[in-house]
This record gives sequence, structure tokens and C-alpha cells, in this order.
Amino acid sequence: MKHVPIKLGPLALLLAVIAICLTILAFLSVTTGQADLRLAQRYADTVTERYALEAEGQQFFADVCEGRAPEAGRAEISGTLGSAAQETGQLRLDYTLKRNAKGTYDIAAWKFIRDWEEDTELDNIWTGE
Repeated sequence: MKHVPIKLGPLALLLAVIAICLTILAFLSVTTGQADLRLAQRYADTVTERYALEAEGQQFFADVCEGRAPEAGRAEISGTLGSAAQETGQLRLDYTLKRNAKGTYDIAAWKFIRDWEEDTELDNIWTGE
């Protein structure tokens, strides 16, 4: 019986390529997972902030409708909730309440607003000049 020698060169090269590919895929999976976690946390913070402002606004609206707020009795009430948020550029609630013919209030405007500044700094883009 004749023994044929096994050449390990091509097999070793194939295994090395497979190991490199698996390492790259593992790295990409971890970084994608971390990015998804950061995005989910930012979304959760935004939703929590929005619902807190909504609850505060609904409580204020109930107080106005029941006459417990100092603004009750006026024909139109406008304002902003979330004054601490205005300073940090976070979410705020702008509202307008109007008195109707029955003597109760209707919501004329109820908007969530987030101020932002556009990033206009373009480092390496040619302006055409």
C-alpha cells in the first residue's frame, strides 16, 4: 500500500481565512449591538421625557378646567411647560387653551418642540471656490 502525503498548505490557508472572517464578523456584531443599545437608550429617554411632559400638561389642563389654576377664567391661555428643559435644549411642550361658549376650555395648540442647531461645519468638502 502506497501512502499519499497530505499537503497542509492549502488547508492551513483556508482555515486562516475562515478564522479571520469569523473574527471580523464577531467584531461587527459586538459594535452593532453596542450601537443599537445606545440608540434604544436615547429613544427610551426621549419617550420618558415626552410622557412626563404630556402628564404635566394634562394635569395643568385639568387644573384650568376645574378652576384651580390661576390662569382659569381668561379667554386664552398660552404657555410652555418644561422650563428647565428650555435651558438645556431638550424637549418642551407649547400649548394654547381657548375658552369656548360653554365656559370650558378646548386645546387649540399642543406641540412638542425640541430646539436644535444645524451643524454647518464642513471640514473637507470643496465649496466650489
